[in-house]
Amino acid sequence: MPEGPPGSDDGRRIVVAGASGLIGRALVESLRADGAEVTTLVRRPAEAAHEVEWLTTAERLDPAVLEGADAVVGLNGASIGRFPWTRSYKSTLLWSRIAPTRALARAVRELGTGSPHFVSASAVGYYGSAPGARLTEDAPRGESFLADLCGEWEAAAYGAGTDAAVSVLRTAPVVHADGVLKPLMLLTKLGLSGPIGRGTQAWPWISLEDEVRAIRHVIDARLTGPVNLSGPTRATANDLGFALAVRMNRPFLLRAPVWGMKLALGADATEAILTADAHVVPDALETSGFAFSHPTVEDAVAAAVPAAS
Repeated sequence: MPEGPPGSDDGRRIVVAGASGLIGRALVESLRADGAEVTTLVRRPAEAAHEVEWLTTAERLDPAVLEGADAVVGLNGASIGRFPWTRSYKSTLLWSRIAPTRALARAVRELGTGSPHFVSASAVGYYGSAPGARLTEDAPRGESFLADLCGEWEAAAYGAGTDAAVSVLRTAPVVHADGVLKPLMLLTKLGLSGPIGRGTQAWPWISLEDEVRAIRHVIDARLTGPVNLSGPTRATANDLGFALAVRMNRPFLLRAPVWGMKLALGADATEAILTADAHVVPDALETSGFAFSHPTVEDAVAAAVPAAS
């Protein structure tokens, strides 16, 4: 591989599926800024030399698309932030993840020992709700719809076979205006923010910058197996909500009752996202030398939201 200046990715080729999402866009931009060649898999006719159309027909992904790449990153999946989770939408949540992941895993498996590092998305929802527990990558899978979905998602990734290096990224909700903050910012702007349920439940989180840096670290350090992409400092739902209210110079007073959230959003979504208590620890990242740019949820909120005048 040709050598570039320190910190560059000159000569490296990365394939990204799901490049149109929040994380995918930021990852592709970061890689290209450092000189990497990035091929994006798109679900429409290709419009540029770096794009490859896929999943628009019943044809399998040609393994040749991945041949010679250093890594392939799979980030596909419908938004879990869309409510309510009807039976139909839960099916969409599942299959929008499983089908692309299986397609990538098959192509990686067919390349055999020369295959790229397969870095596949998952989520901290894998752990469900575990009050009082410290959830490293060794913690067991939880019991919820989202935990089951993540289990199926990861199993699809490991379908790449024993010859492949496979990582599964158990990503926390991303603290960004187009991420977990989107609905919270609207409520806060209207003066309607406050504790969600008890408000003391641990909420995993990560800044968008650290999410992208962590994915790149997984590739650079060639970490395999599950990797928790979550901020290093424990935060509660109240910590996040209050930090946002302070940043926007708005009150943080009105408690959202659990029964009301279940009525409006559905029990599965409420229990999996809003009231779940999960202290997720980024053990694999920190053990391998990763340092966070935003070590607290307050830092992440400050990076994502302009201060109110």
